Amino acid sequence: MTDSFQDPEPAEPAEPAEPAGPADPVEPATRRALAHRLALAQAEGRAPSVVAAVVREGRAVWSAGRGELPPGSPADQVQYRIGSITKTLTAVAVMRLRDEGLIDLGDPLGAHLPTPHGGGATIAQLLSHSGGLAAEARGPWWERTPGELRPELADIFGEPPHETPQKHPAGRRHHYSNPGYALLGALVERLRGAPWFDVLRREVLEPLGMRRTTLAPLDPHATGWAVHPHADVRQPEPAVDTGRMAPAGQLWSTAADLSAFAAFLLAGDERVLGAASLAEMRAPAVAPEARDWDTAYGLGMQLWRRGGKVLSGHSGSMPGFVAAVYTSPAERLAAVALANATSGPLMGTLATDLLAEVAAREPALPEPWRPMPGGDADPELVALTGSWYWGTYAYVLRLYAGRELSLGPAGGAGAVRGSRFTPRAAADGGGWLGQEGYYAGEVLRVVRRADGSVSHLDLGTFVFTRTPYDPDADVPGGAAPAGWGGGVTP
Repeated sequence: MTDSFQDPEPAEPAEPAEPAGPADPVEPATRRALAHRLALAQAEGRAPSVVAAVVREGRAVWSAGRGELPPGSPADQVQYRIGSITKTLTAVAVMRLRDEGLIDLGDPLGAHLPTPHGGGATIAQLLSHSGGLAAEARGPWWERTPGELRPELADIFGEPPHETPQKHPAGRRHHYSNPGYALLGALVERLRGAPWFDVLRREVLEPLGMRRTTLAPLDPHATGWAVHPHADVRQPEPAVDTGRMAPAGQLWSTAADLSAFAAFLLAGDERVLGAASLAEMRAPAVAPEARDWDTAYGLGMQLWRRGGKVLSGHSGSMPGFVAAVYTSPAERLAAVALANATSGPLMGTLATDLLAEVAAREPALPEPWRPMPGGDADPELVALTGSWYWGTYAYVLRLYAGRELSLGPAGGAGAVRGSRFTPRAAADGGGWLGQEGYYAGEVLRVVRRADGSVSHLDLGTFVFTRTPYDPDADVPGGAAPAGWGGGVTP
């Protein structure tokens, strides 16, 4: 089977890289349940074929295919088009630029890339689809027409009468934009001095062992089909090189490669992007629409709330194909689902179902407790731990490896006012920076008396003392002179 274009320099199919880290395969009963979910998705979704995989503890522990698959090929090595999952890969390339100090996410795009539209949006806004740009490229349907129709950035937007590519003020609301990711791909090209995909292959795909993720299909690969909505008949869909729009949805990949990518999204890889940057990508970057409070978008990642847990990853579609990569960081699980039909099978639903099956049947074991490294166990920090009070509210301060702190209400009540805190360099003013909730971005400092003893904690001007309204601490407004018994009426 072939489609209508080929990679400029097609690589030979390679054996998948050895997955990192040990992981037990799923139990036979779980395998049977996963196979049943896969079969339902293929049959009820009326897809010519479906392939899926589950990742646990850093490696694929189950994969299977159903339907028409190239004979003699392992299901997890068959290529499918992955659509907008491409965007998450593009976002990783952009975050690498940030981590190297070449850009700041708050920079306007126009500071780095000459562009006829979108230059006033920040890089973070484009990553999170809040740059206000049009959802689609102007001109004929870009997913079904050759990229030669849009040879330059200006051709993506065009200038049709009475319309503008800027649909909303930048930063005002979430508005999904495929052209926005074309601009981000062009940014990568400009700052790296090489074509977008060459950069992606060198910096992301090769280090992660994703050797079967390509611009154009390589055998064995699935053919994209449109299945009639009311009859069991089908016709082939075109597969075109989308040119400048490629960073928004061009790529082809396999369940094996996307399993490696999912493992990376869960744990990071310092050769590509660290865990902290990936956690930043998973954080909601813009408020959802009023009717979509169970979904959000980070920096190149979609977010979903399912069963009390937050899943992250991306779905994708192109003519003839639908795909999904969902990760559950809390359970250290991920699922991949691919099908070759324009509509019908809901790969996001299949991925969610696979995650739920494994989580319910074989729940993840907690990480074993270990003492922190001796160098982190600073006696002065250990002495700070324990009970603190904000007014009459009881809090507990805890110390973790890496000299991180957490401060939260005693007993866990009202945890919205709790947070983790990471140490700041002395050059930045010292103290600890809040990472979550109400205190995100706020600085926690230890305030000492002239003799060096600890007076109180200052957290964004809030004073925490060792006892409620400690008379020996510098509490704004002061403590009542008569103390706690002074207000009692005989």
